[in-house]
Amino acid sequence: MGDLIITEIKIMAKTIQKAQKARDFTHLLFELRDQLRQFLQKKFRENNINLTYEMHQIMACLWKTDGIKQQELADRTLKDKASLTCLIDNLTKRKLVTRLEDAADRRSKLIFLTEKGKNLGKEVEPWVAELYEIVSRDFEINTINECISAVQKMVDNVRSD
Repeated sequence: MGDLIITEIKIMAKTIQKAQKARDFTHLLFELRDQLRQFLQKKFRENNINLTYEMHQIMACLWKTDGIKQQELADRTLKDKASLTCLIDNLTKRKLVTRLEDAADRRSKLIFLTEKGKNLGKEVEPWVAELYEIVSRDFEINTINECISAVQKMVDNVRSD
């Protein structure tokens, strides 16, 4: 009976230790996100670009796939509809994007880059490339792939719960 209790206590201690390591890891992910944000915001300020990090997320998605539905843009950027609408309104005011009615579904809006928006992408891309070169410095690609797998598994665990 005593051995069983000791075994259970060891299992519980390992579970608590593993959860604490997961907490430490996710805290570092948040810190990394903040560092990425600060790096880009600094570049925007230094170059007089009137763009927030959140707006950049929308633009980056459009630079990859121009002319996508507003709902798809929300899904890809993990933004709720209200936040996304406000961001698109601000990008429209800056003449970086335009909304067009979807011919296939009039309730849907397609978001397109303007010429100014496309040109901004060409200006910003070198900074983004620099950022990810810095982030990946001193890492082998296999290590990065393992990190991607670990984070994806954590996301899947939370989604399935």
